[in-house]
Amino acid sequence: MLVKQLINESLLQINLAMKKIIIPILILISSIANAKVVRFVVDMSQQVVNVTGVHIVGDFQTLAGFSGGDWNSGTTIMTQMTSDTNMYEVYVDIPAFAKYEYKFVNGDQFYEAEFVPVESRVGYNFNDNRWIYVDSIANDTSYVGAILFSGNAPANKFLIRYLVDLSLEPIVNTTGVHLIADYQSFNPTSNILYSFGANVYEVINYVDGGFYQYKYVNGNTISDAESVPSTCSSQLGNRGVSTTTDIVLPIDCFGGCAACSVSGLTENSHASFNLFPNPAYDFLAVRFENEKERQIQIYDTNGKLVCDFVSTNNLERVALSAFDAGAYIIKTIDRSNYKEESSSFIKIK
Repeated sequence: MLVKQLINESLLQINLAMKKIIIPILILISSIANAKVVRFVVDMSQQVVNVTGVHIVGDFQTLAGFSGGDWNSGTTIMTQMTSDTNMYEVYVDIPAFAKYEYKFVNGDQFYEAEFVPVESRVGYNFNDNRWIYVDSIANDTSYVGAILFSGNAPANKFLIRYLVDLSLEPIVNTTGVHLIADYQSFNPTSNILYSFGANVYEVINYVDGGFYQYKYVNGNTISDAESVPSTCSSQLGNRGVSTTTDIVLPIDCFGGCAACSVSGLTENSHASFNLFPNPAYDFLAVRFENEKERQIQIYDTNGKLVCDFVSTNNLERVALSAFDAGAYIIKTIDRSNYKEESSSFIKIK
């Protein structure tokens, strides 16, 4: 009887020991299965590179295996490329299907981090980091770059930030919200959008100057693409955008030409001015093509005028601290010819 008890206790100890071995292995296998190689590249051609080197900081450093924790400016150094010595790169292995934030650092101290332009920022709750969404565990490498240090895009490229509101859609497809465009052969799987909240989905792309057609897709097949109304379609039923500078597009309702929550006001979703960040938290920047005398008016969803002033600048900053969360229409009136244009933005809490 005593021998049998000892055998059972030994088997139990062996079983517990095996579990302790197997569980970490399963966690490791799971981690590897969900991992993705991401290649960050920064263009330092317009900078004097610090003698301590170029680094990257972000909220992925711990996951990628770097010591010292996230946002540590001295642990993740970037390697100077031999093909172009102005370029610095680093490869990291991090979990897929997640959003990450980061900055480049010219040196190894956090105060030497770049100033990220507003068009590229996360933009919400005073967040001035860059961001990416890693959307695939395919056997390839996600390439981020070669972005100019403190710039919006690679050299000779322009940033387009797309935003679409799906709050009026019955469901958001489990395969995600995607963008199709003529510069990526209208591929419904190559550009997934990420939502920071309020059913608004967005993605940043880098393109040459020119005119481009695009659509939003609630899913990952062509049949899931929106039907764009004729009032805001360009050619062949697509949306259109011209790029001669970095641009943050207004938030369009999926399948519509205006913000989903706005009623009673007519909006031109392709106005000749840009709004950023959008959605906005503490301020809204309004950038015009030139300096003119313009009247700027902001209306809430009930058509009530909540802000009215005259501007002669090509860039205005509107404080939003007194605004309630929600959708708004901004209207501009050119004082020289009384031409009116409008667009929409969302104020978040």
